[in-house]
Amino acid sequence: MCYNLISRMLHFELIEFDSPDVRGSSKHMSEEFLNLLDRARDTAGIAFIVNSGFRTLEHQNELKAKGYPVSRNSSHLKGLAADIACTNSVDRLIIIESLLYVGFRRVGISKTFVHVDLDKDKIQDVIWVY
Repeated sequence: MCYNLISRMLHFELIEFDSPDVRGSSKHMSEEFLNLLDRARDTAGIAFIVNSGFRTLEHQNELKAKGYPVSRNSSHLKGLAADIACTNSVDRLIIIESLLYVGFRRVGISKTFVHVDLDKDKIQDVIWVY
């Protein structure tokens, strides 16, 4: 876990990755994931607004009940994923290019966000759409 990571990240506060139902839950985020995401943000040169980082199982179930397309084995539950707000094609390209440049191999594209994860238990070298 990454309790001292906040002092090393240039572009994020650890609290940005909290599940909305449990303050401090971002302590479950992978340090490797956060370091790569911080590097991608630095490379991109644009803000990354985190819509979703770590998720508790309870929050995941709430999203599912509201009709959001959530995976039962979501990488968010492992602290290995984030959804970055994005609603235009120019920023979407910049975000995706920077994620791939720093070494992420799993990206999902939605109309309103870009999902990225570092879940090595899942198939690598994929980009999908929601």
